[in-house]
Amino acid sequence: MPHTKLRRLVTISVAVTLGATALAACGSSDEDSEADSGPVSLTYWSWTPGMDKVADLWNKGPGKEQQITVTVKKQASGDTLVTKILTAHKAKKAPDLVQAEYQALPTLVSNDALADIAGEVDGVKDKFAEGVWQQTTLGSDAVYAIPQDSGPMMFYYREDLFKKYGLKVPTTWDEFAETARALKKRSPDTDLTTFSANDSGQFAGLAQQAGAKWWTTEGETWKVGIDDAATQKVADFWGGLVKEGAIDNQPMYTPAWNKALNTGKQIAWVSAVWAPGTLTTAAPDTKGKWAMAPLPQWSAGENVTGSWGGSSTAVTTDSEHKSAAAKFAAWLNTDPEALTALAKEGGIYPAATTAQTSDAFAEPPAFFSNQPDFYTQASEIAKTTAPSAWGPNVNVAYTTFKDAFGKAATDKSDFGAALKTMQDDTIADMKKQGFEVAE
Repeated sequence: MPHTKLRRLVTISVAVTLGATALAACGSSDEDSEADSGPVSLTYWSWTPGMDKVADLWNKGPGKEQQITVTVKKQASGDTLVTKILTAHKAKKAPDLVQAEYQALPTLVSNDALADIAGEVDGVKDKFAEGVWQQTTLGSDAVYAIPQDSGPMMFYYREDLFKKYGLKVPTTWDEFAETARALKKRSPDTDLTTFSANDSGQFAGLAQQAGAKWWTTEGETWKVGIDDAATQKVADFWGGLVKEGAIDNQPMYTPAWNKALNTGKQIAWVSAVWAPGTLTTAAPDTKGKWAMAPLPQWSAGENVTGSWGGSSTAVTTDSEHKSAAAKFAAWLNTDPEALTALAKEGGIYPAATTAQTSDAFAEPPAFFSNQPDFYTQASEIAKTTAPSAWGPNVNVAYTTFKDAFGKAATDKSDFGAALKTMQDDTIADMKKQGFEVAE
């Protein structure tokens, strides 16, 4: 059929026009209902630690009552799992449920691997921040997954060293830049932070906060806006700081980066809610010396954050028990007992807003014992998560980012040129795959 891949993705942004019919067959049906009328066994591919223990709660409770049993099979995360899912789907042997990062959903939908479960999850939407829920609908009336965990972005800083150097916590990005410059004047060998090109998610989240929409559709045509005005603003901002030497230009997650954090040579980090776990390993000697604050804003008085990380629970089109699978996905990510277990066993930050203020988060992370209201602040910040706009080849965009921005950061050259390379490579790949892309 002509434009096969294009037609597969029509419902992502125009489901209102089409009534989400293009993938309706992927949802529940009379045949599916008959399949779910007796004992049902489901398989769930997930990388979250302890997910089998959480599934046991279902199997011994609601699942037992409804005769629905879930078996968890541990998997690798990221692109490795996406590739495995697509390979299994080609053979019509994908599991009933899969854990998928938000940015992977368009790729899975474009390959007809995920079912639309909108008809099975009425009343679930209100349990999540609008920007988080939007990532599982892809801007349509369809629902391709239930949010599981989220990664609202925040600003982390060495509270003791900010006091030592007479610095104030920046509330705007202009103040952030001035703080970086002020620190350099007072301690030339110390950096506020670094621009790193080895984790594309950080830059994507910052662009998201600025209002970027990297992928959108109009009719059956895709528009790639990776080099839109919002992202150009973000690229120019960080590129300018790197070029003038106000911040470091070395990658994160290296021994050198760990040492800089641990010794106080780098005193802040733009990260997400999961940062305490990373700092525990990277900078063990600094426990109790960090604090968390909302992300700086582009304009004073604004209150919006980006998202770095997070995943969802999706039902595959290969499942013969889509209704049953959707029931488990909804329970897993909205039931209080399930969410508490996810936090305890998996160490995740649940996407459901009610869980973010539950007893599981009554105490701050051990590394932030000096900030008792850590999770109270985090839950308020999470509510301000901006919507995102993912496309079918995020992996290509991310790979190009690492290469182009990595070189620009090292050379202290034009970040705008790197952004254009990212845009051009992404468009070229989409056209190669058969998508119709607007110029």
